[in-house]
Amino acid sequence: MESRLDNLPLKDRREILTSYRNLLRSSAGILQWADVRQIRKAIELSMQKSGFERHASGKLAIVHSLEVGRITVEEVGLGKTSLICALLYEIVRQSGASIDEIREEFGDQEANILDGLIKVFNLYQTNASIQSENFRKLLLTFAQDVRVILILLADRLHTMRSLGSYSREAQQTISSEVSYLYAPMAHRLGLYTIKSEMEDLVMKFTDREMYSFIAKKLNETKRARDKYIKAFIEPIKKELETHDLKFDIKGRTKTIHSIHNKMKKQKVEFEQVYDLFAIRVIIDSELKNEKADCWKVYSVVADKYQPNPRRMRDWLSVPKSNGYESLHTTVLGPEKKWVEVQIRSKRMDEIAERGLAAHWKYKGVKGDRGLDLWLENIRDVLENPELNAIDFIDDFKLNLYDEEVFIFTPKGDLIRLPKGATVLDFAFDIHSEVGKKCSGAKVNNKNVSIKHVLQNGDHVEILTTSTQVPKQDWLSVVITSRAKTKLKQALREIQYKESEIGRETLVRRLKNWKIDINDQLIGQLVKHFKYKSVHDFFRDIAIEKIDVVAIKEFIQSQTRKDNERDQAESAQTIRSAENFISPPVEEADSTDGEVLLIDKSLTNVDYKLARCCNPIFGDDIFGFVAVSGGIRIHRANCPNAPDMLKKYSYRIVKAQWTGEASGNYLTAVKVVGEDDIGIVSNISQIISKELKIKMRAITVESHEGLFEGTVSVFVNNNQILNTLIKKIKAVRGVLSVSRIDGIDR
Repeated sequence: MESRLDNLPLKDRREILTSYRNLLRSSAGILQWADVRQIRKAIELSMQKSGFERHASGKLAIVHSLEVGRITVEEVGLGKTSLICALLYEIVRQSGASIDEIREEFGDQEANILDGLIKVFNLYQTNASIQSENFRKLLLTFAQDVRVILILLADRLHTMRSLGSYSREAQQTISSEVSYLYAPMAHRLGLYTIKSEMEDLVMKFTDREMYSFIAKKLNETKRARDKYIKAFIEPIKKELETHDLKFDIKGRTKTIHSIHNKMKKQKVEFEQVYDLFAIRVIIDSELKNEKADCWKVYSVVADKYQPNPRRMRDWLSVPKSNGYESLHTTVLGPEKKWVEVQIRSKRMDEIAERGLAAHWKYKGVKGDRGLDLWLENIRDVLENPELNAIDFIDDFKLNLYDEEVFIFTPKGDLIRLPKGATVLDFAFDIHSEVGKKCSGAKVNNKNVSIKHVLQNGDHVEILTTSTQVPKQDWLSVVITSRAKTKLKQALREIQYKESEIGRETLVRRLKNWKIDINDQLIGQLVKHFKYKSVHDFFRDIAIEKIDVVAIKEFIQSQTRKDNERDQAESAQTIRSAENFISPPVEEADSTDGEVLLIDKSLTNVDYKLARCCNPIFGDDIFGFVAVSGGIRIHRANCPNAPDMLKKYSYRIVKAQWTGEASGNYLTAVKVVGEDDIGIVSNISQIISKELKIKMRAITVESHEGLFEGTVSVFVNNNQILNTLIKKIKAVRGVLSVSRIDGIDR
């Protein structure tokens, strides 16, 4: 290797040798002599192919590769296989060597990881928006082996450390990418040190003024801060020494990025941020005693300083999803300043600082509390007691998104859809209007139908025509809930328009025949012609499935029957209502005559609740003596009350409820509101869970952004019904609520 360095300037030679020695020093614990030969071979190949070319940072490509390799081993905690891949990534990316060459020289593991790295690199060339969840997921899908992601993290960290050598435009682009993509990934993997450094460096290049301001302030206040930390720690340290605990206690200044976030969140100046630093107590305990010892420390701290119960964070009982375990509390220290105290074991601290890399030391400690399955699998390997066990992370695939496909729009944006999604699903995902007018698509520049099933990575351009309208059979083409919902809504809109045309047709024709139409008559027509809804009935009139003449004949026949029944009832001898009236009760005495008392115990009177108005306990009511015998109980404001009073006043019987409400009375309310997702669920919650009312049925129809629903419930009295109406009216998006008079029992 040295012979290749002879032609380089002294500065470059020294930089290469320094980086090489640093790499060997960092990886000494994981490499055997045979492994060192493999590493030297990778470095030789890298230098031979493109190692002496300049990287974007201005450094030699080989120096960049050596530094990324060192970070991969020392700071991320990976092994020989990943180190070789980090060293070869640059030459493969620049097409200096093929994947087949790598496979022949180093083996399948290295070739597969490098293949994943190249796929991710190529993903960047698609002009896709990096700041999207779909880009992140596609990146993970292409990566396959988790080591691909970890090597990328090492590469991005080194790039951020040398970002000052890049152009201003490149600084902004790379910082944005690291902020959105790689810092959150490092956080997810528990690599807090890397995540924190990335966030600080991003701020340094995107908000340099604020970064410099906070850095300067931290430097100015360092002496006072150190003095305060020492004063805070001293009494805790003395007390802990009496409890026979092995511990280390120190103060740690928070990152510039973290401090800036607090300033923004709390809307305060630097001087008003109370927790610029945190005190960390690290105890050296056996695994079985860790939690108990942490709580002992907490007890000592809480005895010395008053804790804030709202700022207590217990990640001992339930660790974070990335394996982080610690006990956090905020206490009131000297000078009435709030101080955050973090309590953890030595094992917890190593995992918190180094994440994935620390786990192999602690066999048997599995992060099974919410960690992603693939990270758990990696931990199982890392916890192997063999020193080089980390090199055997071969078989773990990122199959998190096997049930999804990622599609590119003509502009390069990424759309995520379930596996099996069609062109029509894609069209409705873009916009409902695009879906409604979709006639096909160009997939990878080839014309396909709306039924075409899309594959991962397809480039799709939707074709539309102004004459296209949604069809019922499209429901069998789409598979996504979004497309089905939008399509059903579009079909309902078409049906609603047809329904309106049918209504206008019927009203106009009946008006010509001097026949008035009302809601009661429409209800009879719908029932007679056996339709489930009024909309379906009117729609079939519009498409001439029902002959309006047949409707006219039915109305005329009903009118004749009503007239005949009225004449028959008038001719019959009306039975006296006295036989149906229970003995008078003193409290119910009235100067106008006796009152029928409706009570659960009333057995000697044949009475029924009228279906036309469905009275319930508490309503103002009256009785009506029926021709067939017995009494029908009506509400005082029954729609039929005026006619009964006018024509048959002699058959009216006063009535009132007595006793306590008992039993369940069926009633219904009509609800009109904005057609918004979740509004029906909110109404159901109020009925079933909040008021604990038994619901019999709920039907909803929506059109033109509004929904109209009918809710049938069982209530004990009208007070409960009034409460229900009031509660539903208060639901956001509800426009009106009203009681329905007549409902089917």
